Amino acid sequence: MNCQVQIYSYSRCSTCRKAISWLELNEISFEAFDIVKSPPTKDLLEKALKELPTRNSLFNTSGLSYRALGASVVKAMNDDEVVDALFADGKLIKRPFLITDKGEFLIGFKPEVWSDLLLN
Repeated sequence: MNCQVQIYSYSRCSTCRKAISWLELNEISFEAFDIVKSPPTKDLLEKALKELPTRNSLFNTSGLSYRALGASVVKAMNDDEVVDALFADGKLIKRPFLITDKGEFLIGFKPEVWSDLLLN
């Protein structure tokens, strides 16, 4: 498969490690980024926010950063504030965060969804 994807992940996240193993197993070439040290750009986050069904799709709602911020604070944010918060703290972003070579976003790891989009 000649698909080149970008994946933002966190090395201590078991789901991220599974996702990278899946990419390798399926021979999908990828460029990996540490989501904490090099989060997605504001431009990518803005595009993802527009394309995903809900803004919560972008948030790692089970993470410490999200809980510290608070669901009510996130709910009260406008889109610019959401992008700024996600860019400022990569641990707020649901991971893995993948961008296909066609500019589509896959957030979180669901092998069946990834197969549909990346292998067909």
